[in-house]
Amino acid sequence: MPRYAEPGAVQWVESGGGPLIAIPETVLPFWSGADGDDLSCDYDRACDVDGLIGLLPVGDTRALVLGDDPASTAYLPEHDAFVRWCAADSEADLLALVPAALSQAPWEQEVEWRVPGPVVLFDAARPGTASGSADHLRVILEPGRYGVRAARVEPGPETWVGLVHLRRLTP
Repeated sequence: MPRYAEPGAVQWVESGGGPLIAIPETVLPFWSGADGDDLSCDYDRACDVDGLIGLLPVGDTRALVLGDDPASTAYLPEHDAFVRWCAADSEADLLALVPAALSQAPWEQEVEWRVPGPVVLFDAARPGTASGSADHLRVILEPGRYGVRAARVEPGPETWVGLVHLRRLTP
């Protein structure tokens, strides 16, 4: 699979063309990806998410689907956000514009996501049991409730970025 994001300051995850998914580690074995019967599979459920984000049941919790665009995606803990590289000349240019993008983002409606702990971001077509051997990113999240909102922003000339911001909610 070709890589669109260049190696650099952060780790980027890519998909083969479909959505990325962030699944709590505790339920990774329950995600079948594109494996399954011809009529329905977990990957199909992820592809059916309409919009920039959506939540899908997996085991006894839910996974966060990053829909709309198979853009290279990184997690920036200093901003509590997944950053999606839609268009930029370089990683440095994109990362430099993230604070401005966060402040001017036209956020979609926030959803509540309960997580039991760390999550793994990977291509939704892969089974959860194969996520460790594929392009993936482990994101350390404290157990609890998070408000999740998404936006697509053009923070500079010829620079487009998708944002998925996580906000810790009080118990």
